[in-house]
Amino acid sequence: MIENNDETIEEFLTRHASDVEDAVRKAAAQEIMPRWRRLADHEVDRKAGPHDLVTDADRNAELYLTEVLAALLPGSAVVGEEAVHANPASYEAIRGDAPVWIVDPVDGTRQFVHGEPGFCTLVALARRGVVHASWTYAPVHDQLATAVRGHGAHLDGERLRAGSPEAGRDLRVATSHPDFTTDAQKRSLLGLWTDGVAPRPCGSAGLEYLAVARGESDATAFGWEAAWDHAAGLLLVEEAGGTHLTRAGRPFDIRGGNTLPFTAARDAATARRVVDLLADAA
Repeated sequence: MIENNDETIEEFLTRHASDVEDAVRKAAAQEIMPRWRRLADHEVDRKAGPHDLVTDADRNAELYLTEVLAALLPGSAVVGEEAVHANPASYEAIRGDAPVWIVDPVDGTRQFVHGEPGFCTLVALARRGVVHASWTYAPVHDQLATAVRGHGAHLDGERLRAGSPEAGRDLRVATSHPDFTTDAQKRSLLGLWTDGVAPRPCGSAGLEYLAVARGESDATAFGWEAAWDHAAGLLLVEEAGGTHLTRAGRPFDIRGGNTLPFTAARDAATARRVVDLLADAA
């Protein structure tokens, strides 16, 4: 069982990071990919609204990961998107002292339901608000991005370095999709519609973070706090050399209480530029 120091989490990762990777891959192979482009009507439901979809792939993959991850790390908690939907109080484990696995079984469910490839499985291991490791798996392309705090970010074993945006080119910024954005957030995001910035609605949040870590995109601008969407990707961007900031000028806290929207960016200058534009429009 993990003791009350961070070194033991690092030791756990040294021994078991590959086991987590195997669990993520198996969840996708057993529960997600067999249903991709084969979903029956009864396997798709709506949660909070017409765009908030959930499928049997989401539910079953999360159940599999919950069982395996909890067994790998006795004493840990699991916070999964679908379990929190069923029992919102379970989200409080993120604010506790025990290590917590943060799971989004299918990030980009709408794309998954439509038979598109832009979805992924997200797993992060955190404690007391600090994300120590993350796994981002895009099963259609069999691409796995991993990050361990202090040890870098990798995509299929190759080191990721976000770098800085190309001088003179418009910043490529993925923003909260209008279907999931409040009127106030839309007003704040309007600050990005300016010279030198090329905003667009986001797809899967996990894949948008991966694009920033790879240097394919310059930043994100998101207006919601659900940790399962952000924890894995924020560490990936950090370990690739990027950073993240809220409108209050502080790093995003996965436990909540952030001033929104916030950004994750390839470098500090880009993060500050995006946040300044958001603040001006608030």
